Parts: sequence; C-alpha cells; structure tokens
Amino acid sequence: MRYRTLGGLRVSAVGLGAMPLSIEGRPDEERALATVHAALDAGVTLLDTADSYHLPGAEPGHNERLVARALASYGGDTSGVLVATKGGRARPAGGDWTVDGSPGHLKAAAEASRERLGVEAIGLYQLHKPDPAVPFEESVGALRELLDAGTIRLAGVSNADADQIRRAREILGDRLVSVQNRYSPAVRDSEPELRLCAELGLAFLPWSPLGGLARSSLDGPSRTEGERRFAAFHAVAAERGVSPQQVGLAWLLGRSPAVVPIPGASRPQTIRDSAAAADLLLTPEERTRLDEAAVPVRPAHDSEADQSGPAPARK
Repeated sequence: MRYRTLGGLRVSAVGLGAMPLSIEGRPDEERALATVHAALDAGVTLLDTADSYHLPGAEPGHNERLVARALASYGGDTSGVLVATKGGRARPAGGDWTVDGSPGHLKAAAEASRERLGVEAIGLYQLHKPDPAVPFEESVGALRELLDAGTIRLAGVSNADADQIRRAREILGDRLVSVQNRYSPAVRDSEPELRLCAELGLAFLPWSPLGGLARSSLDGPSRTEGERRFAAFHAVAAERGVSPQQVGLAWLLGRSPAVVPIPGASRPQTIRDSAAAADLLLTPEERTRLDEAAVPVRPAHDSEADQSGPAPARK
C-alpha cells in the first residue's frame, strides 16, 4: 500500500467508502464486517462514512455504528486508521436526500456521530453538502466551533465548488484538510476543485470514483456511446491482467498527489481489488490512452455546488 497526506496525517492512497454497507442492497452484517476487515488487512487506513448512510426512514447512524463495530472486532492494530464522517444530510422515508446545514443541526449531529463511533473526538468531520437555505459561512462556522470544542480534530467539505472551498479555508485556516466531491473517468466537473486542492495542500477525496467503468465494448456489444468510450480502461486492464476498476483508480491517483479515492465496496474481494490499485503504476503511454478515453473536462466553474447523482448513489 502506498500512502498520501491528509491534514498532516499519513493515510492509505486508496480509502474505503462504506456507504454500500448500509443503504439499499446492503449485505448482511457478517459480510459487511468482513469487508471492512479486508480493507484493513489490505492496508486501507481511511474509512469514509456519514450519519445519513442508512435505509430511507431508518434511524441515522447505521453505517457509523457498523464501522465502529468493525474496528472494535478487528484483530489487528487500528490506531492508524482515520475515520471520516459527515453531517448535514438525511434520508427520510421515501428515499429522498435532504439537506440541513444549520449550525444547531451540525453541532448536534457531530455529537451524535462521535457517540456512535465511540471516540473522544471525530478524526475528520465533513460538511456533507452546502445548504442553499443557510449561509455557507454559518455552516462552516459550526465546524470551527466543533474544532474549538475538541469534538472533531480535522474538518472537510463535500460537494463544494471552488469559491466555497476558498471561503471555508478563510474561516478554518489549516484545519480545513479535505474536499470530497464526485470525480471519475465519467464525471470530471470537479477538475477546478481538484486543482485548487493541490494548490492549497488539501486532500481531494473522489466519491463514486469508478463511474463509467461498469461495462465496455470488451464485455460484449456496447449499448451506449459511454460504454464504447471507456473501452480503453478495459483494454489496459486486460493487457495488465488486472480489473478495469484497478486501472480506473490508478488513473485517478495519477491525476494529482492530492487525490485519495474512496471507492465503495460491499464484498471483501472488491475492496482488496481496489486497494491493490495503489501499487499499480501506469506508463505514460497508458495514461495518454486513458486521458483520451475519459470524459473531457467541462469549462471551469466557481459556483456549481451540486455534484450529486441520483439516489441512492448520491453522496
């Protein structure tokens, strides 16, 4: 496992997005715990969760409790594991994702997350999504209060645009350590935010990092132009004797030293495969092929805050 830096901490170059272990289609608890344990065995030291990762209408915190149980039941050393959670979203009955970035809600949510995780202070706490009904400075100000109170150790923002990242940095200073936006071969809207993170020394945590790699023309007749576009990832994978997902994650890691992808997994074998991408070094020729296959970068934007996709993949 290779490592990268997040807020002065050394974390695995590939993390685990734990959301699939708690939402629709989730595995039973035995397999869910085995998936987290497999990640730890593979050297993964960044686990990403949120209070809203649960079934619609269910009690918040299912995924946080699951992560806590997995760490407690793991036989090895977990002292170097960073658990990152998020607050500011909810999943009421019906399946829609709501947003609440009010300071009161965020501070209460962080306290509840801390208790569910069973820690004195949350390692990394992230504003899940800017709330259009609440001034962004007020939401980030709540993170500052949580930092000052010792409830959280480090802060991050998610689904944020470049202007919001700059504003959060003004409020939090070097205690802002990460940005978590959607970014993948298929979705590159956050290229400006990635460049800004590299400039500011922030970790960039792509969620849904494997977008576009489910199928390709190598799997049979392509049904869409998108499937034909990403055939290069499958071709390189076949040449290397690895999965297309490994190639996709290796491509992401090569985009910038700031990148720490957090692919989701619901099976031990899936996260083992993803973790192996940290050691897959692509040649310049391979990178050129993949760059040409990935969706082109859209014009820079400083105001588009919603990087979300349709539920339940929405983060």
